[in-house]
Amino acid sequence: MANINEVDTSELVNKLADKLKETGIQKPAYVGLVKTGAGKDRVPTSPDFWYTRCASILRQVYFNGPIGISRLRTRYGNRKRHVVHRHHHVRSGGSIIKDAFDTLEKSGYIKKTKSGRVITPSGRSLMDKTAESIKKSA
Repeated sequence: MANINEVDTSELVNKLADKLKETGIQKPAYVGLVKTGAGKDRVPTSPDFWYTRCASILRQVYFNGPIGISRLRTRYGNRKRHVVHRHHHVRSGGSIIKDAFDTLEKSGYIKKTKSGRVITPSGRSLMDKTAESIKKSA
């Protein structure tokens, strides 16, 4: 059995995003219309942004769970450009992360606990099977 540490992260997230898209996870209507945070200049251009972000959040919960929205806002934030003074880190928006959490909870891949979100056995199985398929194809 392959461990998800043994495969490339970007390949894992892309393959997992495809699997999430196949399972029928619905993306909110506003996703293509809003920026992901105050530090960004534009909305995401990728049509599969929602599935990629859900896959990335699932990976973060797998490694760092229990984890909450606040820690992921810091994780997905970036440096905001300023004209006069130095650039500073700005946290990302929380609504996309919260909606991704809600979607993944409805799908049964993560669950909410008192200390944060943790991955369920079905979510762990999905991650491990995806890593195994990547390892076999390499």
